[in-house]
Order: sequence, then C-alpha cells, then structure tokens
Amino acid sequence: MADEIKYEYKTVQTVRGTDGLVISKMQKDGWELADQAQGMLRSTLDFRRPKKPLPRLLIGTAVGGLVILAIVIGVAAALEDGVEKKDESDKPTAANASAEPSATSTPTTPRSAAAEVITPQNNPEFAALLKTPDSCDSANPDFATKYKGKTVAFNGSIVNMAPHDDYDTRYDFLLGPGDKGPNTGVGPAFKYEDVNILDLKLTGTEIPAAVGAGDKFRFIAEVGEFNADQCILFLDPVSTEIR
Repeated sequence: MADEIKYEYKTVQTVRGTDGLVISKMQKDGWELADQAQGMLRSTLDFRRPKKPLPRLLIGTAVGGLVILAIVIGVAAALEDGVEKKDESDKPTAANASAEPSATSTPTTPRSAAAEVITPQNNPEFAALLKTPDSCDSANPDFATKYKGKTVAFNGSIVNMAPHDDYDTRYDFLLGPGDKGPNTGVGPAFKYEDVNILDLKLTGTEIPAAVGAGDKFRFIAEVGEFNADQCILFLDPVSTEIR
C-alpha cells in the first residue's frame, strides 16, 4: 500500500533499574517502545519510529552538490600542486643553507608527566556532575567529551555487579557517587565493563576476597565514552581504595 508506514528499528540493552530513564530519553527523540524483555540483570528494549522519506528535489540537489564539490576539489588540487612547485623553486640550495649562520636553539621545559587528577574539590564541573538528578542529563555527554582520557577520583559505591556475558570471572560494574549502593538516586551511571577483580587494583589496609553491590570505595578512573542510548558513562579503573 502506498500509505503504509515504514519504520526504522533500534534495540538497546540496559542495566536493570535504568529502563525508565532510557525509555524516556528515546521517546523524546521520537522512538516508540515496541517490545521489552527483562532478564535477571539486564533488559532488552526494542524501539521503532516512522522513517522520514527523502524528497526527490532534495535528492537531486544533493547529487548536484556532489558534482560541484568534485569539480572544486579538482581545481583546488591543481592550484595546490602549482603552489608546491613554486615553493620548491624558491627553496635555498644545500650549499647556501650551510653558509647561513645557525640560530641558537632555546631548550624547552618538559611538561610534567603526572596529570592532574580531577576531583569534586578542584573541578566545579565534576562536582556538579556528581549531583545531577538524571543520568541522561546533558551534563554527562558534555563532561565525557571535554574530559575523555582524563583521570577522575571520587567517593562512591557499587550500585550493581553482573557477570559479563557467560564469564564467571569478568563483570560489569555499575557505580554511583556516595554511599547508597543500589539505592543511589543522583549522579551519573558510571560503568566498568568487562573487568575482573584484579583490574580494580584494590588498595587499602584490608583487601577483601570479594566485592559486591553496596561496597564503598574511593574510585580513581579514566574517563571514557558516554552511551547516549543507555545513559551510561564508561570509566576504566586506575585504582580502587577501600573506604
């Protein structure tokens, strides 16, 4: 039928407890929840939304634009080649270069290898991030984009701990700021994905034989990507101190 609605589909896996936030965010982007399957520790959410047809006029315009772009690139390449040849003819010969006096080089001061660790005390953005009431808040992707690869440190607890796929020794950890563990209600949904207990690099006076939801730590980690579909901010563990 000519008027039949065509849909595009997207499947999102979430950690149990974050389903509502993910569904709300997807609905704001025009997605409709089509199906929901809940497992012991994860949920699978299937979404759909009507496809937007591309007008024929727009398609023709795009093709024409590509042709014009190809012509412009060709002309620019030719001009650049001519400039490079002219520059080469203007370069001094090796003999002339050796006759010129050498400039005295100024030694540069090496930058310290120790990067500053971001904490709520020295970074107002991080302090505000830890108090956001919604893990889907725009502050999460903004922070991840600005500080990706940087090291952060904060007092937090394990919200959830689940085996990664079918492994008995590797886990996905959902972390939150503060001491409330599974009852954490503010701040980002931080995640360590596919790590074992040794990867946590536990430190402190008494190292436990096992860890679980509700345990409190001083997390030091490297900032990774923000998954907008799951509202998860990924971290890589650097060290984990018992509190």
